[in-house]
Amino acid sequence: MIQKMIFATVTSFLICVLIGPIVIPWLSKLKFGQSVRSDGPKTHLKKAGTPTMGGIIIIISLLIADLIFSKWDKYMALTILITLGYGVIGFLDDYIKVRYKRSLGLTARQKLLGQFALAIILAYFSKNLVGTEVIVPFLKKEINLGYYYIPFIMFVAVGTVNSVNLTDGLDGLATGVSFMVTAFFALIGFFMNNTSLTVFGAAITGALLGFLKFNRYPAEVFMGDTGSLAIGGAVAVLATMTKLPVILPLVGIIYVIEALSVIIQVVYFRLTGKRVFKMSPIHHHFELSGWPETKVVFVFWIVTLIAVFLAFYGIS
Repeated sequence: MIQKMIFATVTSFLICVLIGPIVIPWLSKLKFGQSVRSDGPKTHLKKAGTPTMGGIIIIISLLIADLIFSKWDKYMALTILITLGYGVIGFLDDYIKVRYKRSLGLTARQKLLGQFALAIILAYFSKNLVGTEVIVPFLKKEINLGYYYIPFIMFVAVGTVNSVNLTDGLDGLATGVSFMVTAFFALIGFFMNNTSLTVFGAAITGALLGFLKFNRYPAEVFMGDTGSLAIGGAVAVLATMTKLPVILPLVGIIYVIEALSVIIQVVYFRLTGKRVFKMSPIHHHFELSGWPETKVVFVFWIVTLIAVFLAFYGIS
């Protein structure tokens, strides 16, 4: 299986690197440029017009490598279905944004409806495939959630997808963080001796690493919601199918911090009329505090890397 994992990673990486120079100019030609928040950091105004919807590159690379090196079974079907499903929601959101030249696409209600529908599918079918037990890291034991399993997995899926989406705000931030998270789950799949999960995790890891070539500062292309929602779906399904959703707050600590910063900011502002952070998500707070964008990204990468090592320790 180690060969398949390596080949899937390398293949998706190469596909991403090869099709990037084809897809990016195509997105530019179609005028699929990014609309920047008017209330965002002023340094981001220069990013307006940068091609978005680059998540298409990630998805294509992932699918080709996964179909080549994985076997068709229920695990593969579910991982692809959930990832593609969330990718489609993101694509629709991106398309509306670029089509009408605005920073908002689908309404919050429309996005949540689609996200919860896919979360129900993930929870129901994963329950039949892997059961209702989840592994508790550090305690080294499993807990049977029983009837609470489906609502718990739904919460994990929707929370993860939206947290990854919030993380995607700086060049290379979500790509680099997610690369380490998916690599973690690819290795977990390998230790479980599950070929489908291993290859899927390896394929998306390679695709993310390849996409980083175009998405690092200064970004030639943004993944858009097409990419961030698809990646969130992939992370959620990998965590669920490896019985490790409980470890997501650790291995995906940056996702959690980004989401919490938004929640804290909104709640505190409504209660007091004041802000805790200069701007949320929190990566913008650090920018407005004087940190260069590249420093914020690098620090968040390092935090993720440390969290991944701690997660391995917690399940070893």
